[in-house]
Amino acid sequence: MPPSPREPLDIVTSFASDLGAMTGLTALGDRIIQELCLAGATPHGALFLLDREHECYRRASMADPAAPTLMPATIALDHPLPQHLLATNRIMTEADVPIEAHEAAAGTGARTAMKSLHATRAVPHLNKGRLIAFSLLGETQSSTGDQTLTESLLAALAQTAANALDTTVLAEDLQRSHTLMKRTDRLKSLETIAGGFAHEIRNPLTSIKTFIQLAPERKDDPEFIQEFSKIVLDDVYRIEQLIQRILDYARYMEPKLTDEDFNDLATSCIQFIDVKATSRGVTIEKIFAPDLPRVMLDRQQIKQVLLNLLLNAMDSMTGAGGHLRVQTSKLVKPGGKVWVRIDIQDTGGGIQAANLDHIFDPFFTTKKESGEHDGMGLGLTIVHQIVQEHHGEIQVQSTVGVGTTFSVSLPALPA
Repeated sequence: MPPSPREPLDIVTSFASDLGAMTGLTALGDRIIQELCLAGATPHGALFLLDREHECYRRASMADPAAPTLMPATIALDHPLPQHLLATNRIMTEADVPIEAHEAAAGTGARTAMKSLHATRAVPHLNKGRLIAFSLLGETQSSTGDQTLTESLLAALAQTAANALDTTVLAEDLQRSHTLMKRTDRLKSLETIAGGFAHEIRNPLTSIKTFIQLAPERKDDPEFIQEFSKIVLDDVYRIEQLIQRILDYARYMEPKLTDEDFNDLATSCIQFIDVKATSRGVTIEKIFAPDLPRVMLDRQQIKQVLLNLLLNAMDSMTGAGGHLRVQTSKLVKPGGKVWVRIDIQDTGGGIQAANLDHIFDPFFTTKKESGEHDGMGLGLTIVHQIVQEHHGEIQVQSTVGVGTTFSVSLPALPA
């Protein structure tokens, strides 16, 4: 017994459900033209999608391998066919009779175009007055059935397809805009870095230039050569470190995510600074949440974040030792989303309120330019970038004379 024909409402409902589960334009276009060809009883068809960048309709999907030989890759915006579909907002067939006198001239060109493309139906996909796409269907294989019902079904499918296409195109446009904004922000930061770099290397280059100028006449002075050589070598190392940090920041770092235990990662970082803390009289207190959920993260990048914050905390506690507390916890955000958080709290000198808004800016530093406390002001900039790439958050609270707390939060894996 042959299967009973599907009801039009069931067809449209199932079609809408399928489109709602798809995200890519390619899969969406293939599903649309497949369903339209099935409803129109034809094996041949092609979907043309509006390409605003190149000002044309490009062939996005086809229902039959033979279609490329019949359908062009692009159709111009001012082509009679899309112009007619936009004006009438109804399915066009070869046998259409113009309703109004003014449709006759436009319709003639559209029907001629349909014939040249071996299409018997042109189905518009309009949304908010815009023809975002249209489908061309080939010759009907079977003439049985109610033609009025077929046209109504095609119209319902076409509108459902238009809504899905509009939503998907908008989502892809937003994604492209987001990527462009990230690139723009990075370029703006690099512009700031370029100015800072010029300022930072001015003093080292001055000392190197002075040494080169004085060396020929002071080559027989061993004390001058020895002392100045040490200064120049230190300045060369400083420039090298500066260049490396700029390269680290400028390079787009797409995280290579792995399933990680955040407590284990924090422990490995603390072990790295343990000897240094002991030598400086700094005590480390660990308060790790036992029920901490696992996190998808780039292990090396987040280690760089934590080590930078831990070493900064160590550098802030000079003199008679200090206390460093590292605490992990589970957060439940509005909407029930679970995050993990780590707080790194020191008892250092703190950061003045006027500086808190600038600590993540390139080349901003509160460190003294002397000895091991020399800072180039790129560490926290890179930390901020890495946390952003992980879709996380970083916050800082500080009181002068009391200490500073950096908090890093990252989305956790579902339980």
